[in-house]
Amino acid sequence: MVYLDNAATSLKKPWQVYASLMSNTIFASGNAGRGGHKKSFETVKKIVDTQDLIAKLFNIDRPQNIVFTQNATYALNTAILGTVRDGGHIIVTEMEHNSVLRPVSLLGNYTVVKADKKGRIETENIIKAIRNDTKLIVCTHASNVCGTVQPVSEIGAVAKKFNIPFLVDAAQTAGCYEVDAEKINADMIAFSGHKGLLGPLGTGGLYIKNPNRIMPIVTGGTGSESESIIQPDFMPDKFHSGTMNTPAIAALGEGVKYILKKGVDTINEQEKELAIFFRNSLLNMDNINVYGYSDIATVAFNINRMSSEEVFEKLKNKVAARAGYHCAPLAHRALGTEKTGAVRVSFGLYNTRRDAKKMIDYVYSISKNMQG
Repeated sequence: MVYLDNAATSLKKPWQVYASLMSNTIFASGNAGRGGHKKSFETVKKIVDTQDLIAKLFNIDRPQNIVFTQNATYALNTAILGTVRDGGHIIVTEMEHNSVLRPVSLLGNYTVVKADKKGRIETENIIKAIRNDTKLIVCTHASNVCGTVQPVSEIGAVAKKFNIPFLVDAAQTAGCYEVDAEKINADMIAFSGHKGLLGPLGTGGLYIKNPNRIMPIVTGGTGSESESIIQPDFMPDKFHSGTMNTPAIAALGEGVKYILKKGVDTINEQEKELAIFFRNSLLNMDNINVYGYSDIATVAFNINRMSSEEVFEKLKNKVAARAGYHCAPLAHRALGTEKTGAVRVSFGLYNTRRDAKKMIDYVYSISKNMQG
């Protein structure tokens, strides 16, 4: 089976990631910060080392302001609910994942900025949505549905001008597209660890430029200031309650180390070449609709008169892809696929041109048979 669902998770990881996960699970599973012994100190160092690596990757000058979570969803909820806990207006876009849409829906006071038919957000429309009580602007860096990259640097500059915190969802870009905290003017960056960063499942995190602007949504034991019932106010302990999954965090660090060595630009070029090859082949076929810009290595398409689920049923024993609504219902409204969903193919570091060619042949065969 050809694996083309890297937008969901990278199936294959560098061998160093597996070795680290195994080694640290067996030999180094001490509880970070819960003791003055060697094993506890060793695990603290592994967390700090991974913070340093991610800080280098994202151009962050305070690694301690990176906190680890079990996924990007938890990071986004922490950022949104922690920033607007006491009320206020939030600006989001049509291209957001439910990890953003559901927490803002829970809060209730928000504006959705529409995207164009290719899934792109106009910065001017963000400006128009700003109100006196706006407390947060949230924008995905790239759509998980169609791969369209948003003008986050421009949006971040607007947020900075109006002194509104800006949260970037980098779940789809971290590790395979440049994420520079300074260039994109980000106050917070939520990231997934198990996709482009090539770490284990159940890893993610949140960078917080100004921790004083956000309250933790989970509090508890941190191993620090244990004599007090008040949550510590320093980083990262402010957001690191409970036992950390240190073996997974250390393995994530190995994934980031691999990316830094190989180079994000090299990875982006390799993945994008496959996506362009696949996308252009679809555009040359009859009865195929392709959506968005595929600025990252994600391509969304449908075959005329077939639902995305029907296409998936014909592919599922040959290709691991995804069909449906991809937890982003408003993005499908923007793209015009709210009734059909879309088939999503997402290439990763370990895919080859042969994989892309197989998928092209499968799609062509389905399309041709439909014509007949």
